[in-house]
Amino acid sequence: MKIMAVFGTRPEAIKMCPLVLELKTRQGVDMVVCVTGQHQEMLEDVLAKFHVVSDHNLDIMLPDQTLFDITTRILERIQSVLKEEKPDLVLVHGDTSTAFCAALACFYLHIPVGHVEAGLRTYDLDAPFPEEFNRQAVGLVANWHFAPTEAARQNLLAEGKKAESIYVTGNTGLDALRLILDDNYSHPVLEWAAGKKLVLLTAHRRENSGEPFIHIFKAVRRLTERFSDICVIYPMHMNPKIRKLAREILGGNPQVKLLEPLNPYDFQNIMAHSALVLTDSGGIQEEAPALGKPVLVMRDTTERPEGVEAGTLKLTGTSEEEIYCAASALLSDEAVYEKMAHAVNPYGDGYASHRIADILCVNMEDRVCNKSGSDSKTLAYNQKRT
Repeated sequence: MKIMAVFGTRPEAIKMCPLVLELKTRQGVDMVVCVTGQHQEMLEDVLAKFHVVSDHNLDIMLPDQTLFDITTRILERIQSVLKEEKPDLVLVHGDTSTAFCAALACFYLHIPVGHVEAGLRTYDLDAPFPEEFNRQAVGLVANWHFAPTEAARQNLLAEGKKAESIYVTGNTGLDALRLILDDNYSHPVLEWAAGKKLVLLTAHRRENSGEPFIHIFKAVRRLTERFSDICVIYPMHMNPKIRKLAREILGGNPQVKLLEPLNPYDFQNIMAHSALVLTDSGGIQEEAPALGKPVLVMRDTTERPEGVEAGTLKLTGTSEEEIYCAASALLSDEAVYEKMAHAVNPYGDGYASHRIADILCVNMEDRVCNKSGSDSKTLAYNQKRT
């Protein structure tokens, strides 16, 4: 059985590499990796850290690339790879333009698609943009839906997906955490922040461009003015407009470190040492709570409402005042902080890749490729859920 994984961004790679590694251990699986290069430099760092080598690189990245560039270049280049490899199944992840284009190409060529991290929804095509469209579109053509939570499964059922095509597995992002965390980790930025509360900031969403980013960075600046005992690190996104705003508003602040993007090993381990996370990202909403870190989500909506309901996440929007007030409460009120820090993370136990591999190997075309006893975690997890 030949399975191809297609991904192209740093977040995709972090969540797909554990699954690639797991499938490579399974007898009877010929595992092929195709990367699009949607985030070329950041993608290479992730592959190196997980020791995953790509078999194909579409190398689509252009300076200041647009959604039109990404979409047309992937579709133009992936066709020949799919025709050459003839995979029995293609795995895509989440909500990127890479996932959408790869799934569309497979649909055109009648190749089955497995959607990892399926069923996340805001039902607002503008938030996040274009991610909400991408994940819904992938769901239309996917044959296998690997949902991280029961709520995601219910979304898929409500859309008319067949129940037998949906599997609740947990999220592979927690698998990456389990593989990466290092009890003996050290880094210069941790030495810089020693003795102070470390606030980790990530901000990159396309729909937050312009004024929302100004509000985010101004809120962070106000926090440093109020709390002398905090340090903020911001691994800047490669987008030059975001970097320019960050430098204008936060540059020169002795309590702020503006960093180049961190590889997953450094990022996850620094996050483990942080006190608070401010983010507009998606996967961090699952990963940080697994480490007991309160997360303020600087967006108006989230496709991960389970975290909000569980109390691990709080939506602030991009209002400067809302971000500032919510963060101030966590930094000044121990009871507020402890309530979020000890809320139960609903996104799994770090063995989603194992379950997905079990499901594929047992069910796909009746070709069994499991290692002896390898379905135990899947069985135990599903029994616990039910």
